[in-house]
Amino acid sequence: MPITIRKDVTYTLLKKINETGQGMHEVHFNQAEFPGQRITISEFLGHLDYLNQNHYINAEFTGNAYATQEDVPDLIHPQEFDLRIANTLGAADGPLPHLITFKKAEITQKGQKLLENLEINPPTVAEENQSVAIADKDLPFLEKVMAKSGLTDIFDARDLTEVVFRVMRDLMTTEAADRVEAELHEPAEITEDKSLQLEIADLWHDTNPIVAFLSRVRPPLQPTGIFRGIDSDRFLFRVANEGGMPPNVTVEEVVKAVFSATKEELSPERIQEISTWLPDKMRQLWEEV
Repeated sequence: MPITIRKDVTYTLLKKINETGQGMHEVHFNQAEFPGQRITISEFLGHLDYLNQNHYINAEFTGNAYATQEDVPDLIHPQEFDLRIANTLGAADGPLPHLITFKKAEITQKGQKLLENLEINPPTVAEENQSVAIADKDLPFLEKVMAKSGLTDIFDARDLTEVVFRVMRDLMTTEAADRVEAELHEPAEITEDKSLQLEIADLWHDTNPIVAFLSRVRPPLQPTGIFRGIDSDRFLFRVANEGGMPPNVTVEEVVKAVFSATKEELSPERIQEISTWLPDKMRQLWEEV
């Protein structure tokens, strides 16, 4: 069953892994680490799986991260499951057991940055039955786009962001687009994957050199111009068709997510300037997010 990633649990896990050693090392968790936090085995494993899959930690564990207690192997075959669990409470999917030994883990550079952001205002223990999601402001740009749009693939988020930026840029003068680019020199994603090691400004400028060049020499494609302009319907059409829209999201959700994440990186002056270039419905969407 899917879980909501909680800030308080995430903070506890990252802090413990960070404090117990450098590099890949053994980490021991017990219930005392989570005072007042009602957390099930499924939730515990789900958070570790999320942190590992999204490269906040490097970890050695296998199996179904969202398992019920019956799915968790015992100590007889530890080589098949690197997360050792000794359940003394007996609940099928009850509170965290007294002893959990996590074989090996290390916090990554990306995880360090998230931990630093969380430590600015350490999250308090969530109320019973209340899930507190990681704040969007604590996420890298492309993960904000994923969280706000429903996209599940970081590469889809990158490609669709670039297309949304491309259509936005085509509506603007070169000078206006350059002013936006100048404010976007932040990492788009903190990762060791070289294909994602780029700035938000790289996506705005366009990683396709031919497209980037054409954007600079072509006049703004406003709906009322002598060239074929871009109204709101054509804006959405281009994003859907140039970006390879996955079936699990809508083009409006993606555009809103990119708009929202982008506005968090811009000054009020640039936000207002972009608004003046967008066609009616897109301007409304930009101002609402």
